[in-house]
Amino acid sequence: MQKKNEHVSRPVPLRLDKAIVCLCAFIVCGCAGLPRVPEAPTSASLPGKYHKIAGGQTLWEISRVYSIPLDTLVKINNISDSECIKEGQLLFIPEEKGSVPLPAPSGTLQDEDFSWPVKGRVISSFGRYSKGMLNKGIHIQASMNAPVLAARSGKVVFASSGFYGFGKTLIISHGDGLSTVYGRNSELLVKKGDYIKKGALIARVGRAGRDKLPYLHFEIRKKQTAQNPYFYLPG
Repeated sequence: MQKKNEHVSRPVPLRLDKAIVCLCAFIVCGCAGLPRVPEAPTSASLPGKYHKIAGGQTLWEISRVYSIPLDTLVKINNISDSECIKEGQLLFIPEEKGSVPLPAPSGTLQDEDFSWPVKGRVISSFGRYSKGMLNKGIHIQASMNAPVLAARSGKVVFASSGFYGFGKTLIISHGDGLSTVYGRNSELLVKKGDYIKKGALIARVGRAGRDKLPYLHFEIRKKQTAQNPYFYLPG
């Protein structure tokens, strides 16, 4: 039988967020509908060009390669927090000094990108209200005890067996101001302080509260601010 710590990699230096307690306090779950795909922008009056999204590319990857803040890319293309992007969609890239052609998804940035933490169907999306609760992540339905994988390499900075509303919960800091939250697990396979590689087994899908449907509550946060996971996860 494998030991639970077999998926833990050797320590590497990471700059931890100093406000883990605040991060936990801001996590709120809720319900939402499925996202719609935004239309291509009409920014003809601005200097720049259009980029056609290839399979597997994310807004986060595109913003880094073109040296454009993600918030700027989202705003100029009129992409709301409840929307996701799809292959073939056009994005307007404002002209920036030093811009370079966007590489294929298999380029050098691949190891830095996020991956889906569990295989399943999104049943509740980011930024919607239901029963007075705001969903600050996404809910991914999966079978009971399905494997939950680290979406990106980092250090476990929070591990709780009974976090309010989420049951067994993990938070991984990625050392660049971004962190990921994994809630509603049946079992935690790593502990606070562990350094985790992207794709490592960290937990198993479970249930929490009155809702008996097994699903993972997943968030991506920039310091204490919830981000739309669709902007970071491959399509």
